[in-house]
Amino acid sequence: MSRQPRSIAINVGANTNMPGFRGPVYPDGRFEYVPIPEEKSTREAVPTYGDLELGFDVPDDVRDTPVHLDPEFTEYPTCEHYSYGDDHGVKAGPLSKLEPGDSLLFYATLTFHGDADTAADWIAPDWGAYLVGEFRVARAVTGDDYEALSDDGRAAFSNNAHVKRDPVDAKVLVEGDDTSRLFEYAVPLSSSEAGATANRLVTELSNDSGKGPWWRRRLWYDADATRELRDIVDEWPTSSVC
Repeated sequence: MSRQPRSIAINVGANTNMPGFRGPVYPDGRFEYVPIPEEKSTREAVPTYGDLELGFDVPDDVRDTPVHLDPEFTEYPTCEHYSYGDDHGVKAGPLSKLEPGDSLLFYATLTFHGDADTAADWIAPDWGAYLVGEFRVARAVTGDDYEALSDDGRAAFSNNAHVKRDPVDAKVLVEGDDTSRLFEYAVPLSSSEAGATANRLVTELSNDSGKGPWWRRRLWYDADATRELRDIVDEWPTSSVC
């Protein structure tokens, strides 16, 4: 019997610490993904916040700040592939064990922008945690594996933020296949009552890592939970998390 896909969800994107604001979620549930700043040296110029064609006013003091654009989605400005890298060993270990067909899900904390009276009933007031994208895994390689790859084998990671650093510091790199995507609508992990309150996608479906605020933790989904989660995501926003 073939192995059934499993999934991991990890927190990414701008937050109130870096660069001091979150990406927006709008009344109909559409959103904008905003990366964190790049804090390390790079071998070549990387995009700035001003290069990302964002649909809201980015603070003037960060417009020229380089961004750490990771994960990389092909449909996002300045991106070329579906790639994700991580330099933290705690996350790299589990991510390096992802197999083709598994899901690597990305979630971000987003701040509500717009008229609350017109907001979808599943959007959390003020801020909440939302799934924003998914890689269907094509391959995951450790940093050592990456160093041993041929030029052709490295090509899918050529635009990844960790590969652009000087030196390359990825402990793991994950490539998504061509069914991967940045979502059009944010999928809530928070309840509609409060951003800090998790809904059943976290409390019932996931086995999270258990340390710190839940909206910053890795969330683990077994095969059964992954099937249910994929069904919800594929039908969102006409499906329900309840």
